[in-house]
Amino acid sequence: MTLMTTPPIDQQEDEEMLVPHSDLVEEGPQPMEVAQPEAAAATTVENPPAEEIPTLKFTWSTQGFTRLNVRKLYSDVFVVGGYKWRILIFPKGNNVDHLSMYLDVADAASLPYGWSRYSQFSLAVVNQMNSKYSIRKETQHQFNARESDWGFTSFMPLSELYDPTRGYLVNDTLQIEAEVAVRKVLDYWSYDSKKETGFVGLKNQGATCYMNSLLQTLYHIPYFRKAVYHMPTTENDAPTASIPLALQSLFYKLQYNDTRVGTKELTKSFGWDTNDSFMQHDVQELNRILSEKLEDKMKGTVVEGTIQKLFEGHHMNYIECINVDYKSTRKESFYDLQLDVKGCKDVYASFDKYVEVERLEGDNKYQAEGHGLQDAKKGVLFIDFPPVLQLQLKRFEYDFMRDTMVKINDRYEFPLQLDLDRENGKYLSPDADKSVRNLYTLHSVLVHSGGVHGGHYYAFIRPTLSDQWYKFDDERVTKEVVNRALEEQYGGEEELPQNNPGVNNPPIKFTKYSNAYMLVYIRECDKDKIICNVDEKDIAEHLQVRLKKEQEEKEDKKNYKAQAHLFTTIKVARDEDITEQIGKSMYFDLVDHEKVRSFRIQKQTPFQQFKEEMAKEFGVPVQLQRYWIWAKRQNHTYRPNRPLLPHEEQQTVGQIREASNKANNAELKLFLEIERGSDERPIPPPDKSPEDILLFFKLYDPENEELRYVGRLMVKSSSKPMDIVGQLNQMAGFAPDEEIELYEEIKFEPCVLCEHLDKKTSFRLSQIENGDIICYQKPISIQENECPYPDVPSFLEYVHNREVVRFRALEKPKEDEFTMELSKLHTYDDVVERLAEKLGLSDSSKIRLTSHNCYSQQPKPQPIKYRGADLSDMLAHYNQASDILYYEVLDIPLPELQRLKILKVAFHHATKDEVVIHNIRLPKQSTVGDVINELKTKVELSHPDAELRLLEVFYHKIYKIFPPTERIENINDQYWTLRAEEIPEEEKNIGPNDRLIHVYHFTKEAAQNQQVQNFGDPFFLVIHEGETLEDIKTRIQKKLRVPDEDFAKWKFASFSMGRPDYLQDTDVVYDRFQKQRKDVYGAWEQYLGLEHVDNTPKRAYAANQNRHAYEKPMKIYN
Repeated sequence: MTLMTTPPIDQQEDEEMLVPHSDLVEEGPQPMEVAQPEAAAATTVENPPAEEIPTLKFTWSTQGFTRLNVRKLYSDVFVVGGYKWRILIFPKGNNVDHLSMYLDVADAASLPYGWSRYSQFSLAVVNQMNSKYSIRKETQHQFNARESDWGFTSFMPLSELYDPTRGYLVNDTLQIEAEVAVRKVLDYWSYDSKKETGFVGLKNQGATCYMNSLLQTLYHIPYFRKAVYHMPTTENDAPTASIPLALQSLFYKLQYNDTRVGTKELTKSFGWDTNDSFMQHDVQELNRILSEKLEDKMKGTVVEGTIQKLFEGHHMNYIECINVDYKSTRKESFYDLQLDVKGCKDVYASFDKYVEVERLEGDNKYQAEGHGLQDAKKGVLFIDFPPVLQLQLKRFEYDFMRDTMVKINDRYEFPLQLDLDRENGKYLSPDADKSVRNLYTLHSVLVHSGGVHGGHYYAFIRPTLSDQWYKFDDERVTKEVVNRALEEQYGGEEELPQNNPGVNNPPIKFTKYSNAYMLVYIRECDKDKIICNVDEKDIAEHLQVRLKKEQEEKEDKKNYKAQAHLFTTIKVARDEDITEQIGKSMYFDLVDHEKVRSFRIQKQTPFQQFKEEMAKEFGVPVQLQRYWIWAKRQNHTYRPNRPLLPHEEQQTVGQIREASNKANNAELKLFLEIERGSDERPIPPPDKSPEDILLFFKLYDPENEELRYVGRLMVKSSSKPMDIVGQLNQMAGFAPDEEIELYEEIKFEPCVLCEHLDKKTSFRLSQIENGDIICYQKPISIQENECPYPDVPSFLEYVHNREVVRFRALEKPKEDEFTMELSKLHTYDDVVERLAEKLGLSDSSKIRLTSHNCYSQQPKPQPIKYRGADLSDMLAHYNQASDILYYEVLDIPLPELQRLKILKVAFHHATKDEVVIHNIRLPKQSTVGDVINELKTKVELSHPDAELRLLEVFYHKIYKIFPPTERIENINDQYWTLRAEEIPEEEKNIGPNDRLIHVYHFTKEAAQNQQVQNFGDPFFLVIHEGETLEDIKTRIQKKLRVPDEDFAKWKFASFSMGRPDYLQDTDVVYDRFQKQRKDVYGAWEQYLGLEHVDNTPKRAYAANQNRHAYEKPMKIYN
């Protein structure tokens, strides 16, 4: 499963990331199926009062699914727990090639402020042919105004969904189920795992529940924990770069912390990035890789060989001849055993199957050295079992007929005590040490809840092998009774309770999707050694010091937060800060307050005492300090507004903050005005009358395109800018009589406003006030074309809109090719012109651009609409901004291309076994007849007068013959195949009593349900009145050019409503088919089926070949 840790704090998980859907989150959403009552109850504490959990199963059927022309679709509203819910789906995917599905709070927009509700739920797409193959995903979430829906962006591949042979779409109807259980929110906020159980859980990073369940299991094997503590580490090691130290740190925190423990240090020590933490992996795979890595790290240390001592067993593979004295044996080691679930009722049956003897005889005889081919017995017997026996249950297997992975949810029992010496040691080899008693006690049950496409892992563990079991579900630990860990994890089916016990209704059964996936047993004779005492003496001193320091820092932070209401933060900006920032990290306003000196001061501190502290900090006596309050203006600028008054300076810090900060946050922002004499020493600030205003000045150098802060002046509002020109020249280092131009910097969001300032008009008349910024420069003396930004306004406009863009070729979407500095105001044409110049292209109109998806880190599915956006629009992705654009070079100009419709047409030659794909480009108003005419110029016809037709084929069935007059603008070739072929002469000359039928190839699964799967190329066939199967077979064999030997194995059946009726050679085929209308859309319910082996090469179907969904293999890098 992926994102979502249990309660509200983190998120849980499911194969892909579970996120709230919103149109602002293209990659985000994802829903799940109803949490079954048993699953809901699994989170309760020991012996709680019975909680009534409102639960409802809702079914939604959507007809005409493939013809839906909407981006998203809502179900009807249903009510659970007094709340209104609905399902939200994206039929063509939410910017992914998967069906996207979520659970949505139906009335979220009208609920009162601060609403919240908690639900466990599952979502399923029902397989209408075999419910066993239904896809179900489940999760839990606390819904609120910000996250009013939750679910799965990548619920299931569209290629599987739209394949009619898979059984998810039947009669073009999709059936969706939601099961929703509403629970009290309070449970998750108030529950204390440590207080209730003595243990703490692990945080989920996104999709790490599989790892959390394994780590808890390993931690609760004390001998293993002790060995990890004894692995050599030093105080100079970094946990993020050392697996031993990271694991020691994790185990220490699990042992001594009072709250949940994070795993980021450990995953970073694996060399994993954030993507790895959001990728669902297999717990068996992680167990093996981690064991191998630790075994390697333990070499040459005092704990070398621990992994082998705990987990390693040995078995013997043997082949023994029956008629001669020859036997071949090979000893192999194992750390875990993979046991079959399918066809086995319990663990003992799996062991029986494991050691089952195979007979090698007939064509499968064994080549015995020196004896030739011999009848033989082949099998496996165990030499020894390990003290800790790890059994991996094969709940997942590959279905070759369906070409997909499936989960085995069959009932499979496992005992509390496992006796592997049973029946006189039937599992043991003759060389086994019979003095060792192989009686095991169950220690852990790792559970997978969900289906093959997604699920959630958690573990039931009894740490001391007592009768008390605990459930470790990410950060939540609860006490559980034994049947929760055993019987309820066997899998299989369960009956729903009857709503009307008095009515004789048949029981309703449902498959249990939560079942045991891995079992850990500890051998009775070794348990005292394995379940040993582990305390601080086993933990290296440097580790204790480091982790205790971490804990102290954590406590300090906690106390810091707890006392936050007693303190305020004062941020003090000075001239030095403005000088440092303007022209470097910022150009507008004066300072970034995040980069100035910050002081945490008790609110009750007198301001005069604060000034004394600042005197020590800045070396400026108290009497020489003058503080100004900052104010945010209506135009969103932030400027010093007024100095603190004498009576205000007699107040406390807290009083000043409350009076000055209407936003009521914890910060007080001040500007410290310090006057300096000619020797740079502080001097008393000038007296300030109501007539005086404080102005700040920036100097612009147009030749070097540089802007810098040069200082501030206190001026009379009645004075004029011309009165201070001499001072400004002195500040700039100009000659006293230098001519300068002045501009007022007014605002910069959403656009720049910087106006020329008349030097002869008073500051008051120009509406200049405290905190205003005046930029000035020498008038430009060089030609304007030599200086792109000749004055302050043009330079500020440039700075505000400039953007460094990373360009990538669309066919190499992961590689930055080059960067270019552009303006956000550049149009599409501006961008491609500069790009063409960079690429050395003469025609910029042949460049097409595609935006970047910030969530998937991939190009968006559709290119940018030509001339429809400026650069800022092209880089925007909802509430995020990107700096990446993808480009491609076309063979024709883009304006011309956008007036065309491109169709991918597969042409089937009439007399040759070849299919050629042609890309047909025609104006959008063209018709199918135009496509056919264009195609005739590109293909080889069997004769000059041959007529062509265009078909729509979907999953090996013919859906439509396009009329020549149909416009091509709305034809979709993304999921449907367009096939062009010559019209056979027999169809042109069809008689009034002849019938035209569909002929499809098919095969049947070997499984019990014998599901029909179509394959190959469907075709039309004319059948005549009275014609038998034998007559038709001759024509079919000739048409398909099948060799006699192969054709003799073919079977023929007439299909109606998906059911085959096999035909004999003497059967009259004509009578089996009714006349069909050609203008009816969809695959015909009646068709002639050709059953034979599918010899075409298997390949994964991809609706969009530019998309890939390969799962990254797990690897620990360090």
